[in-house]
Amino acid sequence: MIEQPRSNGASILKQLSTQDFLALGVQQIAYIRPVMVNGVIAYSINAADGTQLAIHGDQNEAMALTRQNELQPLTLQ
Repeated sequence: MIEQPRSNGASILKQLSTQDFLALGVQQIAYIRPVMVNGVIAYSINAADGTQLAIHGDQNEAMALTRQNELQPLTLQ
């Protein structure tokens, strides 16, 4: 029996269009990063495509809010 080469994740990602790549994780992941608002550090909650969803004054509460909305929070520094 001749084995067919298996497609790996990297080759699949290389075949995605720019729009498809940007859409990866949009419904599952939110990025939380510190931002300055009126001279005070706050935390921006962003969809995987970069769309800002909310700003919160406390990082832990921003993460909790993200989870309450069934998204997996990831922090960016």
